[in-house]
Amino acid sequence: MKKEKNELLQLLAGLAMLVAGLFIFSQKVMVSSGFFGFGFTLGGIQLSNGLIMMPFIIGIVWMFGSGGSLLSKLFTIASVIIIIAAVVMTSHISLMRMTLYEWVVILVLIFGGAGLLARLLLSDRKNAHTTDRISEGVQQKVEKTEEQRRIEAVEDELDRMKQDL
Repeated sequence: MKKEKNELLQLLAGLAMLVAGLFIFSQKVMVSSGFFGFGFTLGGIQLSNGLIMMPFIIGIVWMFGSGGSLLSKLFTIASVIIIIAAVVMTSHISLMRMTLYEWVVILVLIFGGAGLLARLLLSDRKNAHTTDRISEGVQQKVEKTEEQRRIEAVEDELDRMKQDL
């Protein structure tokens, strides 16, 4: 006899593993940025930090000056995207020194927890489908029984009418 699995317990265990793995990983990663003082290269053109902010400033002035035209809003949004891209592209991510054991534990926690969550969230739910089919079958039997009762009631009424004639 196969023992029934507790899905809530598996969900909580997978979530705990994933969170613990990501927490330990975040403690072992160093993130630094060269944004302040180094500049940004966009399409082969070296832009300093002040030049990256100029489209944003122009977009804000244009948006308030024109009363919020669509073109000024699109220009401002594009300048914000350029600023975010500049910050991301100038970020330097490096791992701190760690042992192979620590690295394997982090990977097992992250991907094992993600695997547990994926299995639970993406499963077919075979038992649920079987239960639904059984309940549909019972519902059909109940409906047939009600139809049969109606037919019998009509036949009884016809018999009474025949007797009265």
